Amino acid sequence: MAIGKLFIGRKVRELREANKATQAQFAQRIGISASYLNQIENNQRPVSAAVLLALAEKFAIDIAELSSGEGDRLLSALSEALADPLFEHYSPSLQELKLVTQNAPGLAHALITCHQAYRRNSEQLASFDHSMTGALATTETTPYEEVRDFFHFVDNYIHEVDLAAERLAGELNLKGVDSQIALTQFLEKRYRVRVVTADPEADFIRRYDPATRILSLNAYAPAPTRAFQIALLIAQLNAGDLIDAIVANAGFRSDEAFEICRMGLHNYYAGALMMPYQSFLKAARELRHDLELLTARFGASLEQVCHRLSTLQRPGLKGVPIFFARIDRAGNITKRHSAAKLQFARFGAACPLWNVHQAFEMPGRIIRQLAETPDGVRYLCLATQVSLGGGFRNAQPRYAISLGCEISYAGEFIYADDLDLDNRRAFDPIGISCRICERTSCVQRAVPPLKRKLVVQHDVRRTVPYRIVD
Repeated sequence: MAIGKLFIGRKVRELREANKATQAQFAQRIGISASYLNQIENNQRPVSAAVLLALAEKFAIDIAELSSGEGDRLLSALSEALADPLFEHYSPSLQELKLVTQNAPGLAHALITCHQAYRRNSEQLASFDHSMTGALATTETTPYEEVRDFFHFVDNYIHEVDLAAERLAGELNLKGVDSQIALTQFLEKRYRVRVVTADPEADFIRRYDPATRILSLNAYAPAPTRAFQIALLIAQLNAGDLIDAIVANAGFRSDEAFEICRMGLHNYYAGALMMPYQSFLKAARELRHDLELLTARFGASLEQVCHRLSTLQRPGLKGVPIFFARIDRAGNITKRHSAAKLQFARFGAACPLWNVHQAFEMPGRIIRQLAETPDGVRYLCLATQVSLGGGFRNAQPRYAISLGCEISYAGEFIYADDLDLDNRRAFDPIGISCRICERTSCVQRAVPPLKRKLVVQHDVRRTVPYRIVD
């Protein structure tokens, strides 16, 4: 595959500084002039294939890491922020946005944070439901959003935690569906924790009493949920110090964000323990990402499997770059990550033409969709409904899970076998969010796009009661 133009000056500069080399020394090692290296580091010239190969050979790095799409997430978030009418007199080009995200990512993050605060304050003042004190308090990023962004911008992969969980899984010789027995025995032997079944009427999934060292699990919880909760306690006891150190270095601004991130990393460790990286990646490739077979092999739930697939971003051993989201019936995205070009909107609901919404209408089925976004990128999208269980009279939270990849990776998925991937007409036109979608003739448009003029025609009525013009 031909390597396109890559402007990766910041990464090259960081690599040089990590090796404590001057520009002249570094340029000499990779066989180019110091002036060319200076232009590369300032994104004035792209790196050539020869330079990439020299970097890989001399510094033992993965070319894919240098050309990875980590900037896509930041570029998408910055583009959405600048689409706000607040910036109506400024429409940066794609090249300008790339220069900012590549050369000054800290500045891009700061601008996004300011825009988030502006939106929250504006919405609060518009509703006028609270006192001015309450309105001012909401201008800061919420702890939940701060943690969500932490995972988003590290590619949803935490290397140290993943390795630690994989090492323990190897020591315990976990065998997929039998993992609950091995995990229970480990808790009892290493930490003298006894696992018991709670009263069926208990109002919790898991409860741990440190004084008695008893872990109580809800008897009605599905087997994958019980195994995950045991793995979660192991994360707290066996990897607590490691996780606390990672969270401490993240620089969160509140105790709430600190604790939410701790909880998120405990969950991450639990998933990595049940589905160890290399064996899970191998199985995903062998089974061609058959979600139901993966759940059977690893004794995990479908949501756990989909979430784990979204974390396969280990340097030098990456899985298929996928997008993953969990959405409730109101359209709220409660979990999200994308290693693909598709990035989820930070504000507003998901596109109504996206097949994830159909999952609630057809429970128990994996729904397939070929979709194309306004930028011309095409995707294979999978969606299905999941339920957290419960009796007839109990509340049963239901979510739709979405998983997918760019069409160039569709052959890795068994679900693409009988689809007409070469027929462009087979692809549904979807967007990211109505407020930033560029499509002018979408019959499902909920709100007009930002920064676009509207013409209301009183003598003509179409599905959308206005015409969008540049």
